[in-house]
Amino acid sequence: MATQISSDDDECPFCQIAKRQTETEIILSDEELLCFRDVKPGAGHHYLVITRRHICNCKALRAQHIPTVERMAEMGKCALEKNKVRDLKDIRLGFHVPPFSSVPHLHLHALAPASKMNESSQRRYGPQSHWFISVEETLSQLRTRGRIK
Repeated sequence: MATQISSDDDECPFCQIAKRQTETEIILSDEELLCFRDVKPGAGHHYLVITRRHICNCKALRAQHIPTVERMAEMGKCALEKNKVRDLKDIRLGFHVPPFSSVPHLHLHALAPASKMNESSQRRYGPQSHWFISVEETLSQLRTRGRIK
């Protein structure tokens, strides 16, 4: 599992952001996670929550990562609220499933308003997408199987 989870990756753009080696504006952060705007937004509000520790993608998650996923979702919601999103029922929180993740570092997408996403964004982040797994489904799979299928 060393190739899927490691302390950091010097070539990984998200590890570089986590180490503050870029000019990326950090919206929220703590000792484990940080949040910033997506450079290719799929909605009016689109933020990414990443782990400081390099985790390859959602397929590398195991049951012991449930608290991390829960904290990622909470930070995503906080970023949306901080940026004046009031309807937290009209949001999408989730992960792209490999091979459809653009950066090989675990990152949660927090998007709002979900009801106003265009057709292309709906295909990438919507509930019918085969490429996107919601936080709820991620947690369900981790609790049931101990991993993401």
